[in-house]
Parts: sequence; C-alpha cells; structure tokens
Amino acid sequence: MTVIDTNTQDRPSAGPPGATVLEAEKVVMRFGGLVAVNNVDFTVHEGEIVGLIGPNGAGKTTFFNCLTGMYKPTSGTVKFYGKVLPPKPRAVVKAGMARTFQNIRLFGNMTALENVMVGRYCRTSSGAITSVLHGPKFRREERESRERAQELLDFVGLGKSSELLARNMPYGDQRRLEIARALATDPKLILLDEPTAGMNPLETQQAMDLIFRIRDQGLAVVVIEHDMRFIFQLCDRVLCLVRGEALIWGTPGEVQSDPRVVEAYIGGSDDDDEDEDV
Repeated sequence: MTVIDTNTQDRPSAGPPGATVLEAEKVVMRFGGLVAVNNVDFTVHEGEIVGLIGPNGAGKTTFFNCLTGMYKPTSGTVKFYGKVLPPKPRAVVKAGMARTFQNIRLFGNMTALENVMVGRYCRTSSGAITSVLHGPKFRREERESRERAQELLDFVGLGKSSELLARNMPYGDQRRLEIARALATDPKLILLDEPTAGMNPLETQQAMDLIFRIRDQGLAVVVIEHDMRFIFQLCDRVLCLVRGEALIWGTPGEVQSDPRVVEAYIGGSDDDDEDEDV
C-alpha cells in the first residue's frame, strides 16, 4: 500500500483541543522474547480525532489492546483523565472508554435494537432480585435503555432497521451497528478498529461523516485504519507505528509528507495479519 496524497483543507474543524482524555506513557508490550510495542507515547484530547496507522504487523492492534484493558502493558502506563486504568475491559468501559473490533462482534441472533441495548447494561444498576422479579426499577431502566438504543440507531442511520436480526443486515450496516452499541455505553472516548474495512466508497464517506458527528457530540475518537485517504481527511493528528515503535506523530500533513512513512508502506507486507498484529 502506498500513501495517497490528500487534501485536508476541507475537513470540518474540531476547534481548539480540550483536556487530555487519554495518555499513554512509554508503553511496552512483550510476548516472550518478542517486543510488540516498544516505548510508545500517545495522547488524545477532548474533541479530537486521532489516527493510528502503520504497515501490517506494526503493532497497532496490540497497542489498541493495551489502551483498552485487553492487555496489561509489560511496562509503562495508560491514564484516562489522569487515572491509571486497570487491565480489565469492563472497568475501562465503565470509566468511559468504548471500542469496536476489526472483526465484527455482534450478536447475530439478536435484533439491532437488542444489540445496542446490551451496550446500555453497563449503565444500569438493577440488582439480581429486581431483575428476576421485573421490579419497578428494572422496568424503568429497561424502558430507558430501549429508548436510548432507538435514539442511537437513529443517530447512526439505522432507525428503520431496529427489528432486523444483526446477522441479516448488510455489512456496512453491521459496522454502524457496532458503533451504535459502543456509543450506548456513554463513552467519553471511542476507539474504532478498521471501521471502513470492506466498505465501498459511499459507505466509507458515510462512515467519515458519522465519525465527525460523533466528534461533534463532544467525544474524542481514535481510529486504526489502512485507508490513508480516509485517515488524512478525518484526523487531527496521526501516529505511525513501524515494528512496534513510533515512527512519526503529528498532523496529517506532516505524516503524509514524511518519506519514512512512504518507505514503511512500500516495504510493508501485503499479508493482512492484523488479527495476529503483534
């Protein structure tokens, strides 16, 4: 893959950056003798869209997993609003961070509405007895979760698909449904892993428009993506990883004009090994 020269002048303005949402300091991730991520620093501010790029095997997904509690870094720290995050995905979600995955992970036998409602359950507080007995608190929270889920389906453009089984939805709609489910957790930061993988140009543009609208709701966004045109038109800043190390960290213009980035992609593998991205 080669880096595509793009025009970043027409992208919607994010305004001045806000407070620091996420800060990774000198993150290292080792698997035995393999150093998958080596001494990487990374920051995300409120109202900012940040891209994470690199050739296959660069360590992008491994670094994502360190940020979101899937992995505990071998060394270094990950802080969310100044607090060190525990290496527990549930605790990370409750703190206000949500993510999607490169490979779609929907509940295929559940409707679109039910999939989004699953995301709401981390914000409910009904106990086991109240839930089993369908007490007033449970019924209220269930109604509120259903209403919020429908609002989010409307927001991502799937309002008329609420009763469709997830497995029967078109691929691009499944991608948007995953985003709606992540938004249902009420995050302050959402991390999207290959959100346009397998999409046609129209679906890719719709995904870009959706991410801008998410940003305009006050969320910070981090995106892993192979589509360089998409990344450079979308993001405020971009981090390029190569062999687990930060090659360059700057504006889209700075990154796409750096000859080391072009060399890294021209010399990269053509095999899509992101599922084993270490």
